Amino acid sequence: MKQGFGLGVGLLASTLLGAAVVTGLHAQAKPPVLVVTEIVISDPEGYGNEFVPKAQNVKAAGARFLAMGGTGAKPITSFEGVPPKRVTIQQWDSFDALKAWYSSTEYQDALAVGRKYATFRRYALEGR
Repeated sequence: MKQGFGLGVGLLASTLLGAAVVTGLHAQAKPPVLVVTEIVISDPEGYGNEFVPKAQNVKAAGARFLAMGGTGAKPITSFEGVPPKRVTIQQWDSFDALKAWYSSTEYQDALAVGRKYATFRRYALEGR
């Protein structure tokens, strides 16, 4: 009887310790950074042929596309207000990775080309 009680207490203590460790590790994990880009394309052909291939380095830089909608992509459903013509949502591991990609010469050169064919509204926020 004492042995069963001791085993039960040991299992309970191990479970509580494990839960505390997992909670601590989860609390230390940095939340992802989400980037929302609203795009109004004035020249779809130029945008697709000249800008998009140059901007594809975003994946190699660490971004993951969560969604793309609008012109040339999946439809955007508005629940309130006028939706953007095109929108993308990216996930990054950190603001530092995002800033390094965005300020890179390679992307800034691509963006100069993209601005000939579209206007961009871009903002980032920390996820959960």
